[in-house]
Amino acid sequence: MTKTELDMQISLLMQGTEYGDETLKQAMAQELRTRLLEVEQEGRKLRVYCGFDPRTSDLHLGHTVPMRKMRQFQELGHEVTFVIGRFTSLIGDPSDKDSIRAQITLEEATLNAETYAEQAFKILDPNRTRIAYNDTWLSELTFQDLIKLASNFTFQQFLTRDAFRKRWEAEDPIYLHEFFYALMQGYDAYHLKTDVQIGGTDQLFNIVTAARKLMEVLGERPNIAIIHGILPGTDGVVKMSKSLGNHIPLQTDPEDMYGKVMSVPDIAMSSYFRLVTSLTPTEIDEIEGGLESGEFHPRDVKMRLAREIVGIYHGEDVVDKAEAAFRRVFQEREDPEEMPDLLISHGLALVDVMVEAGLTKSKGEARRLIDQRGVRLDGVVIENPEEILELDEPKVLRVGKRRFLRLLPPEE
Repeated sequence: MTKTELDMQISLLMQGTEYGDETLKQAMAQELRTRLLEVEQEGRKLRVYCGFDPRTSDLHLGHTVPMRKMRQFQELGHEVTFVIGRFTSLIGDPSDKDSIRAQITLEEATLNAETYAEQAFKILDPNRTRIAYNDTWLSELTFQDLIKLASNFTFQQFLTRDAFRKRWEAEDPIYLHEFFYALMQGYDAYHLKTDVQIGGTDQLFNIVTAARKLMEVLGERPNIAIIHGILPGTDGVVKMSKSLGNHIPLQTDPEDMYGKVMSVPDIAMSSYFRLVTSLTPTEIDEIEGGLESGEFHPRDVKMRLAREIVGIYHGEDVVDKAEAAFRRVFQEREDPEEMPDLLISHGLALVDVMVEAGLTKSKGEARRLIDQRGVRLDGVVIENPEEILELDEPKVLRVGKRRFLRLLPPEE
């Protein structure tokens, strides 16, 4: 590898990284440079991994940020492992949580993980991706092994983490098993003999402190941390998360994906362009400059963003249709041309219909939406949470901004 080729790889792989500390960033870049030269001499490629916990069945747009970085490594010929964290899911990463996460079972995690590889291949090359499940090695550890791993860290180290510190100061409970998460993730890196581990800024402790130290203690060279920014959710502020309801699922349809992107606040558009589109830094700089000067209207820029994202995950051939659906529903205030039908009988409670159709998760949620004037029947706001449906002709039920259902009366 020539110096120019090496410099190009370093520049590409460090592009978009965030460490919150320039010294740390430069140290990681230098380690990456050294490791690339070492593996070339050894006649192999970098071993790169990132883990994804199947706490739910959906991967969302936030998950694609590390996957896009993994794809860059793939295209440079390096070995990429997509780790499905069925065992780490039993705890759930406490890094950005201000309260304990609900525990799930291994059976639930296994069920959630069934389509993870399929979803990941929207970004990753399936022919160059190794899929691994961390329960296959973490479940083999003994209690003696856990003692050995835990002896490398102090209680004080964990309390320096922002999430734990806030809970400590507020006298909210911090459970012992939550500390295991960083040890488990660090052991993943050791088991895989990882050269590079990818994660968001919320993973700095897990990767830089825990994984690097454990690898060194257990006789492996410390991994190199490639740390990327965090994609905000559709609220534009908090990290994208299904549990917070501010996520954009990869498995959603093109029209819903387009609409959800259009709901992102203007202030977050730059993060979306930089983290989840294929535009070059120069192109994004031009967009930001046009917004700042007033040359570009924020609505038009956001529509370009929505087109870019829908095109990546559903193909360019459906972008126009998704955009037309958005214009019809949100700009022209018309119902979408296509929506599911539901045949109902007389005398059904509206909240029961909403739950049965999957428009809400519970009757309580349905009632709250009605109280918030978020439910319409043929354009008329429903105000009574106890509304009973008596239909003699088809009517369109609209829940929130993007959920539509055509209700059909019973056949006489």
